[in-house]
Amino acid sequence: MTTSPSRAAHARALRLTRPLYAYAALGEFVLLYPLYAVLFDQSGLSVAQISSLFAVWSLTSVAVSVPAGAWADVVPRRYLLAAAPLLSAAGFSLWLLWPGYWAFAAGFVLWGAGGALASGALEALVYTELGHRGATERYARVMGVVRALDVAAVGAATLLAIPVMAHGGYTAIGAGSVTACVLCSLAALALPEHRAGAAAADHADGSGEGEPRGYRAALREGLAQARSSRRVRGAITLVVVVSSFWMMLEEYVPLLAAESGVPTDTVPVVVLVVWVCVTAGGLLAGPVSRLPVGALALLLGLAAPAVAAGALLPGPPGWVLLGAGFGVCQAAGVVADARLQDRITGTSRATVTSVAALGTDALTTASYPLYAGVFTLTGHSAAFALFAAPYLVAALVLGRSRPRRTASGGR
Repeated sequence: MTTSPSRAAHARALRLTRPLYAYAALGEFVLLYPLYAVLFDQSGLSVAQISSLFAVWSLTSVAVSVPAGAWADVVPRRYLLAAAPLLSAAGFSLWLLWPGYWAFAAGFVLWGAGGALASGALEALVYTELGHRGATERYARVMGVVRALDVAAVGAATLLAIPVMAHGGYTAIGAGSVTACVLCSLAALALPEHRAGAAAADHADGSGEGEPRGYRAALREGLAQARSSRRVRGAITLVVVVSSFWMMLEEYVPLLAAESGVPTDTVPVVVLVVWVCVTAGGLLAGPVSRLPVGALALLLGLAAPAVAAGALLPGPPGWVLLGAGFGVCQAAGVVADARLQDRITGTSRATVTSVAALGTDALTTASYPLYAGVFTLTGHSAAFALFAAPYLVAALVLGRSRPRRTASGGR
């Protein structure tokens, strides 16, 4: 009995997606997520000190992302993906063993560095492996599921943290978080990776990858492509704009709900509605990726009024609209990443991808103080509406773009 080509292709895809989806879910299933700010407060830190810790976290990610991306173009990417959650686990262990400002700061450095190690490496590994299987058109679908699992795992960890904290305190919370990180690392080691060697580049996407070269060469090539290729530069810009603002606004959803009169014990319901919509957006990234550019631009343009109206309308209709707007942004972010991966050529895929991650982190970090300034003048509802406006601009620019193909790859 022979195996049909479709079944064989499905089996090859499972070799990648099974450990990949496990990696995505376990990496965000951290019971400490909803409680670490409480831990800081109970350890005697002031609001200013806690804010400075968040700054340390963001700055670490910004500083390490591009160097880590270049490293992922030189060494096996799955090793970096395996190391990333172990660094996070080490940081969480520091917090629980020696609770204090400097241990918290060191933990955030480790956590930020771990996130930077995975940034660029994950996308590059997935795209290259799909290319090896002749299935790069499935990238948006696969990464959409990854992003959906990220959100779902955070939600599940948040719900489970309540009974675990009640029965075992921070010891149980910490043990559960470290265990999830270790299992996540093992899932990374199970990922397939077709590389020429420890110091080799991709060779599976038909772009001439596969020649061994050093770290500096990988870094130079990636930065040069991000700077000189108009098509790549435009794709990076789209990733940054589409991903940054809604991810920043999502952090303020509980405060928005409280401002609109939602009782404290009902605020988690609002957050849950938004999370469900964002998860759905990730799962729909595959179908959205097959839309014409004009339809994608229209969809992205509709996200802006949805977010604005959702923030201004009270009650469940507003929550659903807000979540729907965020869900569209989630799907559009995955599609923008897929467009970027399709446009990258040469041997520094992870480096170029990490430039987009750097831009996203930098813009998100810069948006926090801007949001705080707008909030003091207008409140959360109007601030949400204002920060949704960039999606209208992105939609207009995307709608006016036209695919261009040249022999040089569109440079």
